[in-house]
Amino acid sequence: MSKPSSTRSRVKNNAKNNSERSSMGRFVYVVMCLFLCLFFALAAYKYRHGIAYYLGFGTAAQKAEKTKSKEDGLHAIRNFEVLSRHDDMIAGIDVSQYQGRIKWDKVAKVEEDFPVRFVLIRATAGKNKVDSRFRTNWKGARDNYLIRGAYHYYRPDEDPVAQADNFVNVVELKSGDLPPVLDIEDNPKKISMDQLRENIQTWCRLVERKYKMKPIIYSGDNFYKVNLKNRFPEHVLWIANYNFFVENIKPHWNFWQFSERGVATGIKGPVDLNIYQGSYDDFVTLTKK
Repeated sequence: MSKPSSTRSRVKNNAKNNSERSSMGRFVYVVMCLFLCLFFALAAYKYRHGIAYYLGFGTAAQKAEKTKSKEDGLHAIRNFEVLSRHDDMIAGIDVSQYQGRIKWDKVAKVEEDFPVRFVLIRATAGKNKVDSRFRTNWKGARDNYLIRGAYHYYRPDEDPVAQADNFVNVVELKSGDLPPVLDIEDNPKKISMDQLRENIQTWCRLVERKYKMKPIIYSGDNFYKVNLKNRFPEHVLWIANYNFFVENIKPHWNFWQFSERGVATGIKGPVDLNIYQGSYDDFVTLTKK
């Protein structure tokens, strides 16, 4: 028995609709694949120097380690890219006791291709902590002809006068050294943020009185924007921002700490990487005369 014409028509229409949906699905799939291919191609081109460095191609990367994890590989790519984009500026590192014993006579380059021109060294923390390797690192940096600076890790709930005393009793600045650095990155638990800002000003005032140099302020990007922005307009800023998608130094960042997973000759394990926004001549004007 033959199907009624209306039934045949519905079957035909359903088949046509299914065919159209199938075609549309294939079209969307192809477009998505093309989009992803284009995205990865553009990303590969954009980060071509860093990828080449990581994979071991090119003169700058012939010594690259092939056994790095995927995470380390991403850090290596970003570090190399950031340094390449800012090769008209100067690069440096910051260290503390957590880097262990540093072979200062070997400290010369970061990511195997970029000269180390300065080093910032933790001296003290809070009202009574002295970094266990400060004196060794302080001497080693100078012996290796690196421009050096000392920083104090500020504990927000401790007395600022005691913290300033701790720093000035440990650090002796000589001609050619950078200004003292205050590292503030934690919220207080026992005092208000307004009180913390007053205490920071107290620390800076006492330390400036000692060295006749206005301290550099170090902080994380978000902490600075929320709590310190426009509060210390006369101070040089050293900002930490490790965001993978931040590729260029911001206009108001004098120093940019862009990675905590850098590689430096003479240092075993990861090290913080920094860029100073300016020429070498500009940088030297910051130092003690």
